[in-house]
Amino acid sequence: MRSFRKLGVWSKSHLLTLRVYEATRAFPKDERFGLTSQLRRAAASVPTNIAEGCGRNTLSDFARFLDIAAGSLSEVEYLLLLSRDLTFLPDEDFQHLISLTIETRKMLASYTKRIRQTAGDASRTL
Repeated sequence: MRSFRKLGVWSKSHLLTLRVYEATRAFPKDERFGLTSQLRRAAASVPTNIAEGCGRNTLSDFARFLDIAAGSLSEVEYLLLLSRDLTFLPDEDFQHLISLTIETRKMLASYTKRIRQTAGDASRTL
């Protein structure tokens, strides 16, 4: 079993989640159960899926959870765009969060590729 806390991609996605939580504190109160909640859940899903994948027995299972994390990153990216376009998110905050999202996506893609190459066969264990 691998420790997710030692993974750079997990650390970066955790930082993104913390920053999303900070930024969404300023969202309108009537969005608490809407966009605020959805954006926070999507952001938290990224490090959560990385962590859950680390607890799986095979590298192919781990890679599947990394793919789910990548999907959540796409959701975060869209929700950030929507938040900016609705003027809930100042452009400076948007730029910072989008940069973190893109950085995290690149790290995740690279790490997923490495895990898939290492996996070779689906029965290999972590």
